[in-house]
Amino acid sequence: MQYHPYPIGVRQNEAPVAPPAEAKTSRQLVGDHEPDAGFFRALEKHGIALNRPQIEAVRHDTGPALTLAGAGSGKTSMLVCRTAYLLTVRQAQPQHILLMTFSKKAADEMQSRIRSLPVLDARASSGVEARTFHSFCLQLLRGRGYRQSILGETGQKHVFFKRLTRELMLQHDYEPETLLARLSALKLRMAEIEKLPETTTEEKELKLLFTRYEQWKKDTGKLDYDDLLLEAYRLLRDDAGLLSSLQRRFQYIMIDEFQDTNQVQYVLVQMLADRHRNLMVVGDDDQTIYSFNGARNDYILNFEHQYPGAATIVLDINYRSTASIVGLGNAIIQPNKQRKPKTLLAVKPKGIQPFYSRLKSTQEEAQLVADTILAQTGEGRRGFGDFAVLYRTASSGRALVELLLTKELPFHDYGDGQLFYDQWAIKPLLAHLRLALDRRNFDAMESLLPTLYVNREQAMAFIWHQDKQRAKKWPLIHLLEYPQLKDFQKDKLKERIKLIKSLTECKPADAIRQLRLSFYDQYLETGKRTEMTEYKEGLKEMLDELQAAAGAYDTIEAFVAYVDEITEKHAALRLRNHGDGRGVIKLMSIHRSKGLEFPVVFVIGASEGILPHSSVLAADKHGDRSSLQAGSDASADALEEERRLVYVAVTRAKEELYVSSPALYRGKPAELSRFIRSAFGADEQEQGGDAETALAWLCTGDSCQVWQRIVSYEESQLAERTCPLCGRPMKQGAKVLPKRKQAAGRIQPK
Repeated sequence: MQYHPYPIGVRQNEAPVAPPAEAKTSRQLVGDHEPDAGFFRALEKHGIALNRPQIEAVRHDTGPALTLAGAGSGKTSMLVCRTAYLLTVRQAQPQHILLMTFSKKAADEMQSRIRSLPVLDARASSGVEARTFHSFCLQLLRGRGYRQSILGETGQKHVFFKRLTRELMLQHDYEPETLLARLSALKLRMAEIEKLPETTTEEKELKLLFTRYEQWKKDTGKLDYDDLLLEAYRLLRDDAGLLSSLQRRFQYIMIDEFQDTNQVQYVLVQMLADRHRNLMVVGDDDQTIYSFNGARNDYILNFEHQYPGAATIVLDINYRSTASIVGLGNAIIQPNKQRKPKTLLAVKPKGIQPFYSRLKSTQEEAQLVADTILAQTGEGRRGFGDFAVLYRTASSGRALVELLLTKELPFHDYGDGQLFYDQWAIKPLLAHLRLALDRRNFDAMESLLPTLYVNREQAMAFIWHQDKQRAKKWPLIHLLEYPQLKDFQKDKLKERIKLIKSLTECKPADAIRQLRLSFYDQYLETGKRTEMTEYKEGLKEMLDELQAAAGAYDTIEAFVAYVDEITEKHAALRLRNHGDGRGVIKLMSIHRSKGLEFPVVFVIGASEGILPHSSVLAADKHGDRSSLQAGSDASADALEEERRLVYVAVTRAKEELYVSSPALYRGKPAELSRFIRSAFGADEQEQGGDAETALAWLCTGDSCQVWQRIVSYEESQLAERTCPLCGRPMKQGAKVLPKRKQAAGRIQPK
């Protein structure tokens, strides 16, 4: 297997290892003479021995407090024990305590663990409010007579926007997912829809779409999840009596996962805590990865400014991962500027060193992941359920999903459940390939009609009707008689049919390239109104990934047959119920993995253009400042969030970590991710200097100063080579080069 103890292309310094944590716990740190010793002794009898910072947080009594909880540092245990401490030692009443978190799973776990604590009776544990933000707001609204039904994450909302965009003839310009994401971002920033600008065509269209959506909800008596937060805020803003009663009631407020807080939630927390100010927020600024959902890192970073005199407690002892994994996480995150300084300590020993692989393509990367899993399960060392594979975007995981389907290995994809080839931007291209094989494929014909800027349903009905009257070898040509078609559209139709005919003898990747160059890239670029950088980059990424997938096949027929086979296998997989995902390989985005942990983690796609993502690099290149606050450095902020993503990914691993980096991505060379390079000290390029780190052969001879740059993937896979000057072995390493002296393949003195 092609794994290395160091990433290829970095200096082989000593691999980062986290410092060992203090061994003392409450057993040694809390003496029997102390007033609260009985509380800690009771916890210890049931196997709960808190460390020094946890004890400090549990004992925190009144006033605001910021608890920085590093990855795997036992924050839930601390929150549960602090709740019990307030009830038993401080004699607080259960109804005076409010615990809020972000997911129902986390809230349920909190409630369950509070109930199971031996120091609490049933009445006390059940009286504590432990809720998600949304359930708390819903309960508040229901208590004030709100009877609207709640819209879920998708479903009806998507149907409404699909119908609305068709009515307004905008169905080719906007996707429901994009509209909902943009609307949510606006609402969570507390923007008022009726006050949105209307200076451009896109702004006018978006304002109309959003206004119609809000009116539809009002007319049909519905609220979405964002409305729960906003309506609760408006209720408390306008009902001083209700706000005052809640402020009197909740004397102690604790907020979990504070780094995920958006503006509405933050304002709600401030309002509720304003009377007693006994507010403890718990979170990790290094795990702020949901800015697209309105989460803001500065709420943690500026907490002491908002609450002067606030205590700061750092939970810096990691219980989850080995010291090697924790050390790598520390090394990855430390270069970020917008963070609270902290270094995680490790309880577990060094363990197995993280492994790195530098493979030629995502296909080879997928094969190595599958081979590793099969080797470990075959030896009986692991079960399939021990493995998780994390990726930046869904298209980054395409090759692995398809390989696992082909090998019929058990896995569960925690994404949207949609196969890559079923994506809306992919299907029209596949339809053109299918039509090249079978000119009378009416399903394919229907899929490509929107790219001709005609109404899909009406145009297809016309083709069917005409073909029944007079069948043609190319039924698509019936559209030349379509009354709504303008002369220039007829010319485009003739060109399109000619183009499809020309594809017959092409290789599939070449055919896709021709389609994109001829019209499809421009169709997506001009047909979709939104100019968001990440959106455009996401589309390009999907199409490039399709081209890469097609590149493995010599004929269109073979590629289409493969797509059909994968589609059938995927449909069969969805019919099989894996329940809660036990006993299967977990595939998920890094965003989805936050808060979870796994014995073995594969982080795939650790290459420039994937991590950091191409959209961030494009924004940096083009100076895109539209998505961030005025006055901020957009590219620096975005890159820091990308670094946090890598940090979150590696710290999900408990025992083993594998990081892989394709050398080719979308058919182009891709450097090892700067975030992995910097963890090993190779950060000159990221710091913006005039140097570059190059993968090179270095002579091992003491007196020989020869090095030679490695310029091919095949060369990078060799274990060693012979020095052309002294004949001694040369080994792979890294060479820092001034950019003006890059000279690939030239022998240089060290």
